[in-house]
Amino acid sequence: MSTLHQWLGSLKVLFAGFRNGSADRDLEELAAQAEKAPAAARWAMFNRLGDAYLKAGDRPRALRYFGRAIDCLLQDDQPEPARAVARKIVRLHPEAVRTLCTLVWIDLASFRTPAAAATLRDYAAAARKSRQTDLACGQILEMARVVPDRRFLDEAWAALETLGCTADAEQAREWAEAEGSPDALSNSRELYAECLRAAIGSNTLMKTKGSLS
Repeated sequence: MSTLHQWLGSLKVLFAGFRNGSADRDLEELAAQAEKAPAAARWAMFNRLGDAYLKAGDRPRALRYFGRAIDCLLQDDQPEPARAVARKIVRLHPEAVRTLCTLVWIDLASFRTPAAAATLRDYAAAARKSRQTDLACGQILEMARVVPDRRFLDEAWAALETLGCTADAEQAREWAEAEGSPDALSNSRELYAECLRAAIGSNTLMKTKGSLS
């Protein structure tokens, strides 16, 4: 039996008896085991830990483990499962600034431009509400720099204006009118790789700034 299956079996037993007073201690033990697990299994463990902590009523820790699952998936070049976990976080916490930013990058990497544009609007609104406008403007301008799609560039321009980043908005407008920046990536493989790299980088950057989700 694999490490993952054994671990999931232990978690299933824990789920069945969550009213037991030892649940917190058992979860901490399973979390420690997940940290030492093989990289290929770690994301599934972190995702299930998120579910477990959510059931236990510990939402902050649940969000933290869902975020860890996304980190593992992106580093393993698995944007689609990462997207699903990110959507789970957004359903729980619609103003999750870090996750919304990561989700825009994932959608751009997957060439889901309409979805990326819609999430971008949510990201800008959440960043403004949480007073993370400077960081958001930098991320959105970088998105506009590499993406050649006019529809997305128009959304980026509007988002930057909403955030009050006047100079960045003007730059995005110029790129939109030119159908892309001088650095825009028209090669699909290059765009995929750059957006995935940016998703990982944005996640790391926002964690250093103290963003939980």
